[in-house]
Amino acid sequence: MAGMGPAPKDPSKRARRNKDPQPQTILRFEQAEAPELPTFELLQEGELVEWRWPARTEDWWQTWRDSPQAEHFSSTDWQFLLDTALIHARFWMGDLSAAGELRLRVAKFGATMEDRARLRMQFAQADEADGRRPEGVPSSRERRGVLRALPDPKASNE
Repeated sequence: MAGMGPAPKDPSKRARRNKDPQPQTILRFEQAEAPELPTFELLQEGELVEWRWPARTEDWWQTWRDSPQAEHFSSTDWQFLLDTALIHARFWMGDLSAAGELRLRVAKFGATMEDRARLRMQFAQADEADGRRPEGVPSSRERRGVLRALPDPKASNE
């Protein structure tokens, strides 16, 4: 199943300056704390039993809680991710039909390098690494000199 396509281009970088058909709504951001996976009971054969999360889903949830993206999650993001945890649990309990929906949902949060590139997410570590480059290292132009075109051998024979 296809995704939603690339994120819209920043209006200031567009070649054409057409007015957006819908005005943008600016919301106040409130970071939300990552919840724990809830405990709940299910009715099985007329009896209430405590439902257990697969260990793999518990690890997956902790990974999201510790991820750099989590600092940008609001309460609605955590609720959506909690619903996604149920799909993740279904997948790890053998329901492979949940794989497509799981893939689409985690892509919205930047789960893979490709997802983060599409969402224009970048880890700050790359910027820090650029700042740690040793100074005084000659550029390739300084090391190899300026490239010049060789004379055309046919022109010298005439």
